Amino acid sequence: MDFWTVFTKLADTNFSLPVALLLAVWLAFAREWRLAFWWCALFGFGLFLVTATKVAYVGWGIGIASVDFRGFSGHAMRAATIAPALGYLLLQRWGMHMRRSGFLLGAAFAIAICISRLILAVHSVSEAVSGLLLGLLLSLIFVMICERSRLIQLTRIALVLGPIFLLPVLLAKPAPTQGWIEEVAMHLAGDQQREGIRRRLGKPLSDRN
Repeated sequence: MDFWTVFTKLADTNFSLPVALLLAVWLAFAREWRLAFWWCALFGFGLFLVTATKVAYVGWGIGIASVDFRGFSGHAMRAATIAPALGYLLLQRWGMHMRRSGFLLGAAFAIAICISRLILAVHSVSEAVSGLLLGLLLSLIFVMICERSRLIQLTRIALVLGPIFLLPVLLAKPAPTQGWIEEVAMHLAGDQQREGIRRRLGKPLSDRN
C-alpha cells in the first residue's frame, strides 16, 4: 500500500465512528449533556446528508452531472467534523489562541483526507470538497456552541488514548457502507427504477463512501 491508501483509512467508517462515539461519551461523563446532544445531532445530521445524497443518486439518478456530483464524500465529511472539534476540545483549557490552533490543525487533517480521496480517484472534486465543507461547517457550529459553555474540567487523556487504541481497527476490512447504501436505494426505488440502478452501478462505486 502507498501512503495515501493507508492515510485515507483514518476516515474509514469503522475507525471514525468509534472516535465520534468516544467524543460523545467523554462529553457525557463530563456531564456536558447539552454539548453531547449537539455533537450527536450535528454529526448525525452530517451522516444523514451523506447517505441521503448517495441514495438519491443510486436510486433515482439525482446528482449534478455538470460537476460529476453523486453525493457528499463521507470520508471528507467525517474527518472535517471530528478532527477540528477534537483538536478544539483537547486544547480548550489552554486559551483562545490554542483552541483555534487545535481547530485549524484538525481542519488541516481533514483537507489532507480530502486530497487523499482525489489522489485515489474515489471521488470527484465536487464530492470531496463538498464533503469537506459540510464537515467543517458542522464542526464550526459545534465549536461555536462550545464557546458559549463553561470550560470542561474532565481529563482529556481518554480523548488522546482512545483514537490510539483504535488504530488496530485500520487493519480490518472497511465496512461495506456503499453496499448498504445500494441495498437501501434499490429497496426504496422499487422495480421501476431497477434498470436505471443497474446502469448507474455499472461504474465501480464500492469505494465511494
